[in-house]
Amino acid sequence: MDTTRLLTHEIANAVLDAPAPLHASECPVEKWLAFLGHRWNALILWHLKAGPLRYGQLTELLVGVTPKVLAERLSALEDAGLVSRRLGLGFPRTTTYALTGRGVSLVTILDALELWAKGN
Repeated sequence: MDTTRLLTHEIANAVLDAPAPLHASECPVEKWLAFLGHRWNALILWHLKAGPLRYGQLTELLVGVTPKVLAERLSALEDAGLVSRRLGLGFPRTTTYALTGRGVSLVTILDALELWAKGN
């Protein structure tokens, strides 16, 4: 292994072995990137940009998500004010999820990120 690759390998190991910071960052960008970095959060928002969806429709679109994880993620998105939940009155009772105004504004940022990613 040449010295450059060896040095790069040693630096990478040092970074991976470094302890995590003791205090959470106060940076709002870092906070939101971490939130969106969860595997399902951005994908749920992405699918909801086309319009409201029922829970069952989301499970079909999000291949591999478990019902427990989907429920947790929808709850977290609702708590963050990005998604609203509406309970139907009929039988069987349906639950529909939609983007809030705040969610729509975040999805426009994701759209811009998509354009950038396609160009790079």
